[in-house]
Amino acid sequence: MTIKSTKRPLISDLKFYDDPDTAWQRVDEIYRSSTQELRTQFAAYQRGEDISGRVRACYPYVQTRTTTAAKVDTRLSYGFLAGPGVHGTTLTRPDLFKDYLREQFRLLLKNHEAPLEIGVSDMPIPLQFSFAEGIHIEGNLTSERYSTMGDVFDLPDLTMIDDSIVNGIYEVAPNRPRPLALFTGPRVDYSLHRLKHYTATSPEHFQNFVIFTNYQFYVEAFVAFCHEMMTGTEEDARRSHYSAFVEPGDVVTPNRTMQNTVGEVEQGTPPARMPQMPAYHLKCPDNRGITLINIGVGPSNAKTITDHVAVLRPHAWLMLGHCAGLRRAQKLGDYVLAHGYVRDDHVLDHDLPISVPVPALAEMQKALESAVAETTGLNDYDLKQVMRTGTVATIDDRNWELLAQAEIVKRLNQSRAIALDMESATIAANGFRFRVPYGTLLCVSDKPIHGEIKLPGMANSFYRRQVDQHLMIGIRAMEMLREFKPERLHTRKLRSFAEAAFR
Repeated sequence: MTIKSTKRPLISDLKFYDDPDTAWQRVDEIYRSSTQELRTQFAAYQRGEDISGRVRACYPYVQTRTTTAAKVDTRLSYGFLAGPGVHGTTLTRPDLFKDYLREQFRLLLKNHEAPLEIGVSDMPIPLQFSFAEGIHIEGNLTSERYSTMGDVFDLPDLTMIDDSIVNGIYEVAPNRPRPLALFTGPRVDYSLHRLKHYTATSPEHFQNFVIFTNYQFYVEAFVAFCHEMMTGTEEDARRSHYSAFVEPGDVVTPNRTMQNTVGEVEQGTPPARMPQMPAYHLKCPDNRGITLINIGVGPSNAKTITDHVAVLRPHAWLMLGHCAGLRRAQKLGDYVLAHGYVRDDHVLDHDLPISVPVPALAEMQKALESAVAETTGLNDYDLKQVMRTGTVATIDDRNWELLAQAEIVKRLNQSRAIALDMESATIAANGFRFRVPYGTLLCVSDKPIHGEIKLPGMANSFYRRQVDQHLMIGIRAMEMLREFKPERLHTRKLRSFAEAAFR
């Protein structure tokens, strides 16, 4: 077999656009034709046909250029170039990111009055990424065909998939554009496939407001609430927002009582076994619904899932879980609203230096406090009866109680921490790193330092009493945040001084 040169071409077929809709259509056209060609050629390869040379198709590419600084509303945190020059990025799945891309295109055109230049990039689309659910496409190949697949098709190349842009360490090569987006096409594709693997639901079902939890009790309460939203007979304002509920296996339950269920039909099959981090989606027609993911226990899981959810560019994510109360005055069932974090989780130390502060975000804090007040019926000073705001410490050792108590108590006391868990600081720090608004509302489930350790009987009684209320607070907070315009939620606190233009 003759292999053609693998030297990458220059960006080709650039055309100019001054309308966000036609710009998106061009991106979609390039992507569909490229991925269709890869799938067609792979089908022939599976049949054993001879393929002459390397089969290659590349990602769509968009760039814009300016010689002047943007004249923009200084309250905005995104939608404009950091400075004069050429800024570009590869794109993927324009069908999935249609609204997002049109928003970014519209803002660039408005803020710079320069056309968008769209064409074919020099970045190959890995074969597996041309299939929306294509992680295991090799299964039908003979061993010989499998061993030579990389000679014919481009496969995922980890040297081209990293987080250097979001980590602020990306170095622009000579005569190459500066980044226009936080993620390249291959980085997004990688995470889209990982999301399906970890959650057993397809990326298109994910909503813009995401709740992470570490207990199955919350999942059960959420499933019950969502089914009531879909099947309840009383038409009310809350129910009318939601069009469908999706469970692992892409099992869809439409809201039959409402008129906003266009495109939602009963479908899907529950998985034979549950995935590592199952996801559940209470959908709105505009993706402004709520996704809940059971991430299990530990900072590694918390980093893993947020690494991938981030490419969907959600408007907010929230940690809703249990914690150890560190103050004697706290009671089991009290709430903790985090306004700072002690990062003893360590999983992000290389990506986000421990010296970087992770600030509280005003819109998230206000929504969570308002949701607690509304749900409990307590306000102002009375709210302190059930909720305390303070620092949360996140640790990577589940049996931290067995450490030398004098040492850990001293460290926690110096930090003024009022609660300790294993996920919250990780989720908040990754929100900061990925420019996704974040918040934490925990519930005290034990007080080991003060002799109240978590025991089965005690825990069951606590869970039955408190989980439903805690979950309803989280849902209500997300519904409140939904009322904000995106530019209000995506605060300038999360953006650097030399930032990619895309949100």
